[in-house]
Amino acid sequence: MSSQHARALTAAAQAQAPEAPAPEAPAPSRVGAEVRALRKARNLTLSRLAAASGLSVGYLSMVEREKAMPSIKALMSIAHALGVTISWFFDADAVSPQERGLVVRRSRRRRIDYSTGIVDELLSPSLKGSLELVLCRMAPGASSGEEPYTHTSEEAGVVVRGRLELWVDGQSVLLETGDSFGFDSARPHRYWNPGPDETEVVWAITPPSY
Repeated sequence: MSSQHARALTAAAQAQAPEAPAPEAPAPSRVGAEVRALRKARNLTLSRLAAASGLSVGYLSMVEREKAMPSIKALMSIAHALGVTISWFFDADAVSPQERGLVVRRSRRRRIDYSTGIVDELLSPSLKGSLELVLCRMAPGASSGEEPYTHTSEEAGVVVRGRLELWVDGQSVLLETGDSFGFDSARPHRYWNPGPDETEVVWAITPPSY
């Protein structure tokens, strides 16, 4: 067989070979079902959860029935009232025994979708350690909410794509791609994407109280 003929056969085989499948997108989280299951496990009525979280019974009912997706501040209030952190509500996925607690595959990230246009994907392979790593994706105009929130941690991050406007103690700072930040989470803070494109931020929280 001539080298020219061999090259032609190789090219033909490559043209017919199926393309490698793209990684599957993580499935949206089912926060409502998790809230309902944990509330029942705590033996709490919707009225008692409403009183403890400062949210209305009607709103909590809509959350549990997947008719409403809470903001970060609202979910933090629900989590606090139930005695957990927001991390409890990250959807779990099947992980091989060899990779459990060590590796997070892109297609198997646990995630939470918020009503304000933010998607948080958990990058940490375990929530048992002293550090939590989250990829925050924000659609244009998406925000953490109008009201700032606090929690007991220290956090830092880097903007890997897009722009981020961050408020800490009422003061704002505009961050561009490649900029990083850090602050005590006990300081009231909020953030949003002021740009025309999606923003991605890798966020680190220690200890994991988010």
